[in-house]
Amino acid sequence: MEIIFIIALLIVSSLVSILLKRRAAIEGVSVVSSFIVLILSISIAIKVADFGSYNFLPFFNIDALGAIMILIVSFVGFFTVVYSIVYLRKETAKNIIGFTRVKQYFILLNLFLTAMFLSISASNPIFAWISIEATTLSTAFLVSFYNKPSSVEAAWKYLIINSVGLLLGFFGTLLYFTEIHGTGGAISWNLLLENSSNLNPLLAKIAFIFVLIGYGTKVGFVPMHTWKPDAYSKAPAPLGALLSGALLPIAFMIILKFKKITDAVVGPLFSQHLLIAFGVLSVAVSALIIFNSRNYKRLLAYSSIENAGIMALGFGFGGLGIFAAILHMIYHSCVKAILFFTSGNLLLKYSSAKIQNIKGALKILPITSVLFILGFLIISGTPPFGIFLTKVYILSAGIQVYPIVSFIVLFFLTITFIGFLKHVSSMFLGEKPVDVEAGESSIWLLVPPIIFLVIIIILSFYIPPFLLALINKAVLLY
Repeated sequence: MEIIFIIALLIVSSLVSILLKRRAAIEGVSVVSSFIVLILSISIAIKVADFGSYNFLPFFNIDALGAIMILIVSFVGFFTVVYSIVYLRKETAKNIIGFTRVKQYFILLNLFLTAMFLSISASNPIFAWISIEATTLSTAFLVSFYNKPSSVEAAWKYLIINSVGLLLGFFGTLLYFTEIHGTGGAISWNLLLENSSNLNPLLAKIAFIFVLIGYGTKVGFVPMHTWKPDAYSKAPAPLGALLSGALLPIAFMIILKFKKITDAVVGPLFSQHLLIAFGVLSVAVSALIIFNSRNYKRLLAYSSIENAGIMALGFGFGGLGIFAAILHMIYHSCVKAILFFTSGNLLLKYSSAKIQNIKGALKILPITSVLFILGFLIISGTPPFGIFLTKVYILSAGIQVYPIVSFIVLFFLTITFIGFLKHVSSMFLGEKPVDVEAGESSIWLLVPPIIFLVIIIILSFYIPPFLLALINKAVLLY
């Protein structure tokens, strides 16, 4: 029943927000609903950890990886709502947006969360595809939130590229249906897997290529990544936390569901080689662009592409790499929340996303700066944080079977670290501009990233038993 409550609550929150005339009421509805969603999501995750899966009616099925995704979306979603309230109030005070925009933001944000929960829990691949497409439609308006020519252009680019990509994914999905006959009802993920032995191996390979390109566009694999830097840089800063920290792993999870079916037909090597190829390409291209980046929000977008590549390599290498890739998803979602929230603080203070315009931030926004720098160290894989271990585990798994690929990836990870360090040094050190007033804007703009920092530190040294059980079950499934 919990999943029904979650979806119904978020839809009702959107509808109620349409009717409300007071800003505080709209904000209150979103905070309360997202908090209840968080509690219900934890309940679902614990049930999956205990019983292996969560089923409700023929329409909803959540396995171990789905439960991890539910946790990620609910945590990042709740704190995005909390952060957005203060962030948008600051933008209103600067006359950047008005009440109508704020109202649209929370309506669309709740719809976006609804679509993500449906994508995770749908037992039917077509319904999952429709839900993923719904995430595109709801967030396209948020990308064009500021109604500037560049924002509108980014939104159209986001809408067209993702829609074309998902159309290819839909075609690939239909190819998997070709050997299913006379079911008399909706085709579920489990039914596709059970009938995988009937699927022609060549057709399975072609179908997986379409699916990988289609949903890989949503993930942001190179070369289907071109929408991502524009969308991330033009959307409100809090939305970046959800796009990178929540939507990316969900699209990845859909790919893994099809990978499982494909592997049952043609063996694991075919899908693993494709994931390794996209992984290496994504890490290499993003590293070179990060080194020369001029905009810190675009920098975070390319960091997401790089980390999607690392996850792909983990699943491609297999073995210990799968465990590390799932753990990497969790860490990445938390640290991207830190980085996008603190980038929002920088944007409010400096009114610019250009790296060259950010100087002496450590003196102007000391707590925000420390959080951003720690976020950089975490995402770069600096010990003792957990991402250091996940990268080591993934590369260790790769060296055993693909040593040359692993050394190439290690080289580009080093380039990424040097490039990121160069930009962080430029932004946070040096003399502060005389025309920028020092001081944090609000304690509530600091609380969400601090909480995610605490979560990462705890998870770097201790994984709760129920979460470890979910990760181990997900490893066995995928």
